[in-house]
Amino acid sequence: MIAPAQLGSATELGTNQAHSSSGHSARRPRLLAFSLFLLSPLVGEWLFGNQPITTIDALVLLAPLYGGGALLVREVARRSGRGWPTILLLAATYALLLEGPIDQMLWNPHYGGFDMGAAYAATHVPFLGTSIEMLQDVLTLHTIFSIAVPIALLEAFDPAPRAPWLGKFGLCAVAAVFLSASTFLAAAQIESEDFMATAQEFTLAGVAIVALICSAFLVPRSRRAIDADAPSPRTAGITVFAASSACFLDGLVPIPTWIMVVGWFVIGGTMIVLISRWSRSRGWSQLHVLAVAGGALLTYVWVGFEHGRWLDVPTEMALLGNVVFGTGAILLLAAATRVVKLRQKTHPRIIGAV
Repeated sequence: MIAPAQLGSATELGTNQAHSSSGHSARRPRLLAFSLFLLSPLVGEWLFGNQPITTIDALVLLAPLYGGGALLVREVARRSGRGWPTILLLAATYALLLEGPIDQMLWNPHYGGFDMGAAYAATHVPFLGTSIEMLQDVLTLHTIFSIAVPIALLEAFDPAPRAPWLGKFGLCAVAAVFLSASTFLAAAQIESEDFMATAQEFTLAGVAIVALICSAFLVPRSRRAIDADAPSPRTAGITVFAASSACFLDGLVPIPTWIMVVGWFVIGGTMIVLISRWSRSRGWSQLHVLAVAGGALLTYVWVGFEHGRWLDVPTEMALLGNVVFGTGAILLLAAATRVVKLRQKTHPRIIGAV
């Protein structure tokens, strides 16, 4: 069994070797940071089928919100020497912050001109001012797909995936961009929607956000390894694909709302336990991390086709967007997989970043 200290030392040694032997230049971190800035909204909105390909110019507006948030989550976690538990908790913080205090979708019953109140009425909780189903959707879409998946995909191209990509100036610049974009969106939403949440709703969201941030930095930096073998990357990826796909079945099959709500907790809890155990097992590597992210990414590929039929564009244009972004996602995943496999052949001592 590998002790936590040994695991950390081996990982650090392997990544340092990868840096030196691969000619890791100062340009690569900046390029990866810029790529994450763009990839986060592309996955979160266009691959998901929320936006048609004809609105690709909106990337200029959404990148500071999505990409800026993803970069802040990753850089804060990596600069503090922390791994995926911290990234996921900070990603959940981002999800609640964006859809709560910033654009207030959690509480606005007529958000974007849609009857959100009626759509989520079955699980509405008056004390929270929102519904359980809405909270589940927000946490799933942003924590996993907008933040975690893009980070994992792009870290695959870095021989030292735990290393920061931005310096202090760059981090401050991204924070300023994200804050400016968030302020602009909040003001625009208040004016256009003519809606303001209650003090109680803001307070409860603030408490949840602070609790998530505290939890993100209270989780141990390293976790004790267990005496078990990790599954193959393919098994891990297929398992995640099946689990994440199950969360979107209500769009295809008439499933009672409360069954989906309970199922979300069951599926989510099971995957947390499984992946936590796998990531502490022998043989777990960055290829496994990529496989997990890839399983989730491929879920969005098929979900995008299902969502595309509801877009306010001709069917042909919606399908074109699905094909373009779906193909791009698959090619990116294939390229990342090739890079990680080649690196693990060249540097077998690299254990991976979890």
